[in-house]
Amino acid sequence: MEILKQGGCMGNWRTYSLMLCGIGVSYLGNWIYLVALNIFILDMTGSAAAVAGIYIVGPVARLLTQFWAGSLIDRVNRRKLMIYSDVARGALVLLIPLLSSVWVVYVILFIANVAGSFFGPSSTYYVTKLVTPEERRRFNSIMSMLNAGAFLIGPAIAGVLIATTGTSLCIFINGITFFFCAALIALLPDVSDEALQRRQPLSWNMIVNDWRIVQAFVLHDRYFLRIYLLFQMAMMIAFALDSQEVTFLKQQLSLTDKLYGVIVSIAGVGSIAGAITATATTKKFSLQAYLAVGMLLTTIGYTMFYGSFSFLTAAISFLILGFFMSFANAGYQTFYQNNVPADMMGRFGSLAGMFQSIVQIVCTFLLGIASETFDLQSVSLLFSFISVVLSVVLLLNVFKKSKQAYYAESKTEERHLQEGC
Repeated sequence: MEILKQGGCMGNWRTYSLMLCGIGVSYLGNWIYLVALNIFILDMTGSAAAVAGIYIVGPVARLLTQFWAGSLIDRVNRRKLMIYSDVARGALVLLIPLLSSVWVVYVILFIANVAGSFFGPSSTYYVTKLVTPEERRRFNSIMSMLNAGAFLIGPAIAGVLIATTGTSLCIFINGITFFFCAALIALLPDVSDEALQRRQPLSWNMIVNDWRIVQAFVLHDRYFLRIYLLFQMAMMIAFALDSQEVTFLKQQLSLTDKLYGVIVSIAGVGSIAGAITATATTKKFSLQAYLAVGMLLTTIGYTMFYGSFSFLTAAISFLILGFFMSFANAGYQTFYQNNVPADMMGRFGSLAGMFQSIVQIVCTFLLGIASETFDLQSVSLLFSFISVVLSVVLLLNVFKKSKQAYYAESKTEERHLQEGC
């Protein structure tokens, strides 16, 4: 509770705590579920390819949904949409342990991912409206801390439950966490929502027009677009590098599965430590430092990892990248909330999600092909170096004196910076 008391009205933070608690429990359930689902599918089919299918269904569902989902999100009550999305996902997940066909499981996962496509952009809008600008960075840092904690604790809980009761209970728990999250969101207040004044039936012309509105925004605000692209490109390369970490550790460093698990846990510890530090130091470091320095040190951590020659150097690298990624994510989320117009967050968020999915798929594919053709460590280091270069360019752009108003975290600060320019 001490973290919540710092720098904010306790009345506000009591409300924020409902949102944080709901999403935090959902994060934990998701990690328990992910481990269990992999084993559930493997036990059902005995096929590694069938397990890989899990990771294809999600991106495909999001790509097919996000090009039109934003138009709907920006025209309905976002709080209610979040509740409906969670209830739908909870009901669908509860069906999975009862199924005996992998194809039916894929269909359920596809529909659940479609429902999930509405939750992310809706929650970003809701948080932007619910949390005051002065408190957003602290709120986002706490969200990052909850995600990191779930990443560390969830698989451990899943391991114990799977060993003692099997996979079905883990999947049921995840379904229940969606209902729990929905119940807490239902206790939150509605926020001012201009979309409710202009509801219209969804149509193709509306979707096309919405794309044009988003295009006009990004073409008008070139600086925001530049920061967004630099950050996302560096982050998507980092995510693509994650696909090679197991192969690198086992083939290049000859580590056992047990030591791989230890290294992943170390990354989780780094993430939690980074998120706690980020939450506690929002008044000491600027938003620019969170966003740009955090991203640069994260990519340096990846470069150090793929340049590792032992368990110790790999562990230190994971600790570094986990720690600073918490700063980068909190900084980027706050920058995004402060600069994307609230009334188009659904549309922009959905289209941005499509872009991120495509870039991640392309980067992962290219990295995989190159790693098969050339030396894995050399290729991974090359990709890591590219992400470092992008981060350096990001840093130089973020700290431009003429653009400081983009990083203001209150109306008073923004007015002061604009007058100073």
